Amino acid sequence: MTPRFSLVIPLYKNEPNVGDLLSAVRSLSASRPDMEAVFVVDGSPDATWQLLRDSLPGEPFRSRLLLLSRNFGSFSAIRAGLKAAQGDYIAVMAADLQEPPELVDGFFRRLSADEADVTVGRRTGRADSWAQRQLSGLYWRLYRRFVVPDLPPGGVDIFGCTREVASEILNMKESNTSLVALLFWVGYRRMEIPYRRLPRRKGRSAWTLGKKLTYVLDSVFSFSDLPLLLLLWLGAASMALVIGLSAVTLAAKAMGLIEVSGYTALILTILFMFSFLILSQGILGCYLWRCFENTKGRPQLIVRRDEAFAGRAPGDGGEAP
Repeated sequence: MTPRFSLVIPLYKNEPNVGDLLSAVRSLSASRPDMEAVFVVDGSPDATWQLLRDSLPGEPFRSRLLLLSRNFGSFSAIRAGLKAAQGDYIAVMAADLQEPPELVDGFFRRLSADEADVTVGRRTGRADSWAQRQLSGLYWRLYRRFVVPDLPPGGVDIFGCTREVASEILNMKESNTSLVALLFWVGYRRMEIPYRRLPRRKGRSAWTLGKKLTYVLDSVFSFSDLPLLLLLWLGAASMALVIGLSAVTLAAKAMGLIEVSGYTALILTILFMFSFLILSQGILGCYLWRCFENTKGRPQLIVRRDEAFAGRAPGDGGEAP
């Protein structure tokens, strides 16, 4: 029987969370026997894959386990899960359980009732430190202002969609992009479901500062020309400043007010212009690199292992075939 609902879960360094994660999926499947769970291990160096490989044959729900050949990133892992999912309605859930699993059931209810084509979780609060809350809030405010205005104020970490929407996203082959921004770019009917982000109970997040910065660059450079516009405005302002200073300098020279060449002004002007040129080349280079990446035609991910488990039938104490 083809499953009607598919739950996609990307995993990376989630070994401590596997037991709680399986328990949460087991609870979700109890009310949805026609649900499958697609676990995508994103080249995790710990025992995440082995734990799932040993546990899934004895679970009551239908499941599929994918192992990527290396760490391609969470968005690539989600794409692999979307491609492998067979259900008409698909939800994506984080393995650390900071987003309540009950939110997935809400996604499935709205999607199957044809109330929306895309459902996203809207954070109303988060159990993080004050500094993390402030930095995250600032980033998402800027992102909504300049890149994706329709995004919820707290951003999106978990979502659900129909098979049609998933197919449209998978048809986009661009590299170094933001899956969340693509989700809003394709349009369709959207619905937000509020929730409060829970504290992480086990393990440490693999969402490092470097990965966050990469995500920021991919999100901005793939969906906005704002850096180029800022560069243009900065160039125009610096040109106006140089012209103004040149006029003042020439007038002062003509009136005999300058007797010694201004060494300090000269050095500051040179430094300003060279730093501006280096900055502009860096921004242009980011766009050119992403264009180059999209022309290579390399696969966005490589699936090393792909195993399916039928699920243990009710009352069956043995392992599923």
